[in-house]
Amino acid sequence: MIQDARVLQPEFIPKEVAHRDAEVNHLSRTLDPLTLGESPETPLLLGPSGTGKTCIARFTVDRLREAVLELEYQYVNCWQDYTRFRLLYRLLDGIGQTLDIHRRSTPKDELLDRLHAYDGKPYVVILDEVDQLESTDVLYDLYRIRGVHPILIANRETDLFSRLDERVRSRLQSSVRIQFDKYGTDELVAILSDRVRWGLDDGVIDTEALRYIAEAAAGDARVSIGILRTAAREAQSQGLDHIPMAVVESAVPEGKSELKRKDIEKLTPHQHVVYEIIAEADEVSPGSLYDAYRERVDDPKTKRTIRNYCSKLEQYNLIRAEGQKRGRQYRLAARAPEP
Repeated sequence: MIQDARVLQPEFIPKEVAHRDAEVNHLSRTLDPLTLGESPETPLLLGPSGTGKTCIARFTVDRLREAVLELEYQYVNCWQDYTRFRLLYRLLDGIGQTLDIHRRSTPKDELLDRLHAYDGKPYVVILDEVDQLESTDVLYDLYRIRGVHPILIANRETDLFSRLDERVRSRLQSSVRIQFDKYGTDELVAILSDRVRWGLDDGVIDTEALRYIAEAAAGDARVSIGILRTAAREAQSQGLDHIPMAVVESAVPEGKSELKRKDIEKLTPHQHVVYEIIAEADEVSPGSLYDAYRERVDDPKTKRTIRNYCSKLEQYNLIRAEGQKRGRQYRLAARAPEP
């Protein structure tokens, strides 16, 4: 039944994309100066999780590389590479300059010096989840490196800009904003139909079942693909030659739970602590949350950083914030109602 499991992963980058022509064209126009050997404005891709930001960025850069032969490229997930050292290391790795770098002993400034000394092809770097960087000062470092051209991806502009110092904020004021909204049901059905066509046997699932998945996903492509993957695996394990509606219905909660587990696994150590405190309480105020957090870690972050962590957890539907200011309470996000 499953012919290509890679297609059923959310990070799969297709050779063609559905229902994001305007965003692809906008990003392509922004990057066009690279085809003339010039520097483009910095694109800033904004929108909720599961709206195709990462896919469109990588897809568009792949197309650009077909047009510009002399072009280096690196993708960095800043949720994983969130420290200054990790980010600089990943950028150097993209141009093959990490062989003699020791993660524990090489000074960060030496990594930056190497990037400054780079004098090769134009270097496009996608910084995904850029608001997760431990320190945004590294963005200022990148803006000072000739030949490095970042594409920034974040959920909300306000969360990103609230953490920037004036130097970086002024640089980003002129960036090209490209907004991604949640998908409609018909758009998700089209996306799922493509994944079925590329990754599964012909005719294994009907449009009614795909629409059921799309409605359950509520505009989030990651969720819809996760449900489809769960349903396909279950049908295959049962030895079925198609995916019946009963399997699809049972796959909805499991597909959502699997995605939530993955999101929890990628939290940074300090975010894990924050999530655990909220999970242990029915509800907790920001002040009580911060007090409990300080008791559990040796090197606590600031209150502002913890607020940013909570905002990120909320964006990924891991927690819910209710109330304003002193009346605010955090609690785990309730499971979304089934369609």
